[in-house]
This record gives sequence, C-alpha cells and structure tokens, in this order.
Amino acid sequence: MTRFRSSLLAAALLAAVAVPATFAATAPAMAAEAGQTAQTLSLTGEGTASAAPDQATVTSGVTSEGKTAREAVDANSKAMAALLDAFKKAGIQASDLQTSGFSVQPRYAQPKEGSSEAPHIDGYEVRNQVTARIRDLTKLGAVLDTAVSTGSNQIDGISFGVTDEAPVLDKAREAAVADAKRKAELIAKAAGVKLGRILAIAEPGTDTGPRPMMAAYAMDKRSAVPVEAGESEYTARVSVTWEIVQ
Repeated sequence: MTRFRSSLLAAALLAAVAVPATFAATAPAMAAEAGQTAQTLSLTGEGTASAAPDQATVTSGVTSEGKTAREAVDANSKAMAALLDAFKKAGIQASDLQTSGFSVQPRYAQPKEGSSEAPHIDGYEVRNQVTARIRDLTKLGAVLDTAVSTGSNQIDGISFGVTDEAPVLDKAREAAVADAKRKAELIAKAAGVKLGRILAIAEPGTDTGPRPMMAAYAMDKRSAVPVEAGESEYTARVSVTWEIVQ
C-alpha cells in the first residue's frame, strides 16, 4: 500500500512540473508572434498646379547721394514722397503699399595709388524701397511707367500671384497623393507584394511662392511698360505610409 501511494505521489509531482515546462517552451514563440511589427512602405509624392495670376507685387525704390547723411536723406525722402503719391494716384490703395527697405551707408573715396592715406568718407548713399501690390493687372504696365517717370531708379522685380491660393493648392495636393500612390503601386508590384491599408499621411510642406518674373522696362515715357503675367505655379508634397500585405 505504501509503495502504491508513493507511486501516485511521484506521478502527481511529475505532472505538476511538466505543465509549466510546456508553457515556458511555447511562451517565447507566442510573444514573438504578438510583438511582430508590420512591414511598411513610405513614399513622398509631389504635385503641381497652375493658375492665371490676378495680382502682382512690384518692389521699387529710390537711391540718393549727398555730401552729408542729412542731405542724402532729405533728397531721398522728397523723391520717395513723390513716388508714393504717384502710386496712390495710379489707383493703388495705401494698404497695398509697404516700405520694404531703408538704409543709410557712407560712401568711401579710395586714396590715390601709392598713397599712404586711408580711405575716407566723401559722401553718403540712401536707399528706400517700397513694395506695391497691384490688384488690377491691366494697370501694371502703367504703374511701372509711373514709377520710372516719377524718379524711381531701382526696380528689383515683379512677382505674380493668385489672391485665393487654396483651390490651386488643393489641386496640387490631389496630384501629390496620386503621385505617391502611383510610385507605391509600382514598387509593390516589382517587389511581389501588395499594398494594405494606409497607416499615415503627412504634408511636409508646400511651395506657395509664385514664380517671379524680372521685368525689363522701357525708358520711353510715351507708352506703358510691356509685361506678361504668364501663370503662377504651386507645388505640394505629401508623404504616405502603407502597410505591406504579403
């Protein structure tokens, strides 16, 4: 009887030890399967859209010189006041005029060759710039002509743009998503896999700056300056991440 009970006790102990041993052997495999990360494919698409501009910005200014800084500033202020007044008379609202640069710099005279003298100030140069927004492009040529006729001796360039950029940018975004999807499908097909659900979409940035156009202006005051507006182009970029299905 004693030997029989000992055998039962030994069998029970072996069973109790065997169950945890089996679970311990399978637990790591189950954890690895649960923690397995999904394979993904991330791509960035780019899209562009164009629209006829309906406004332009012009940066114009006056550069003046004088023996003293006061003399140069006075001459420049008088010329700029005339330029701003001419812009307003041409139909540009005060809210569309903004000073974009002002500087006073000494002008140095170089010593004669072989001289031991140091360069010295022999005058001053003053620059004043204003950026004007023209909302009626039919007046752009006349505005440029007005600037030159009034005394502007510095025109840095013209930028064309669209007042409401949102619809144009939306078209560019749609084109960017389509571009990312096209490239993803091409790569997935070449790799022998399939695209699953989209895991993430992000917009790294958009290029909302319209293409600038430098304008060469004629000095003939009898006619307006000829300009061409062309089209303003906008670029959007979209990053998309897909889950890969084997």
